[in-house]
Amino acid sequence: MNSIHDMGGMHGFGRVETEADEPVFHHSWEGRVMALYRAMGFARLWTIDAGRAMIEALPPQTYLAASYYEKWLMGLEKSVERAGLVGTDEIAAQRSLRPGPFPTRVMSSADVARLKRGDYTRPARTPARFKVGDRVRTANINPTTHTRLPRYARHRLGSVEAVRGCYVYPDTAAIGAGEEPQWLYTVVFSGRELWGDAADPALTVSIEAFEPYLLPE
Repeated sequence: MNSIHDMGGMHGFGRVETEADEPVFHHSWEGRVMALYRAMGFARLWTIDAGRAMIEALPPQTYLAASYYEKWLMGLEKSVERAGLVGTDEIAAQRSLRPGPFPTRVMSSADVARLKRGDYTRPARTPARFKVGDRVRTANINPTTHTRLPRYARHRLGSVEAVRGCYVYPDTAAIGAGEEPQWLYTVVFSGRELWGDAADPALTVSIEAFEPYLLPE
């Protein structure tokens, strides 16, 4: 979606600054947030794409002021509230105020072992439209909901580098409109195609692009 988030970052905020010897977590609570996020995946009440959309929909001033795991936490709060697991008053109170909609359950070690990313490949309903080497132009879209096509790569000319297979389509899965499996491609662009003549002429950028994002050139 066209938000402050955008996939890959919104333009105009400078270079990404890396941290030498960056730890996995800067604070112990960050590990707890990640564990909660993964544990809630076991309930299968929303898709991974719907979870991403919750983070993207944070107000710009909130998103910019929050750290990585603060964004995760706020997105998770929105997700559990939307799913009817907790109320806004309970989040504000930081404790349960009434019985939950599901029986209390303690996860076993076997349950934890199954907490891994799902398989999102799906059978193809039609042949792939493009093949390796094809020249393609990305669509110029401005969706109000989740998409995996970054703004910097819209309406740009590239070539198909690889055909990855058929996968759940994030744009529909994020809004509860079904999986709508689509072919996925790796598309490579020159840096100058993306950012103009001032870009490094040796730079190339590859993105994963679903078939609805691509037009033949």
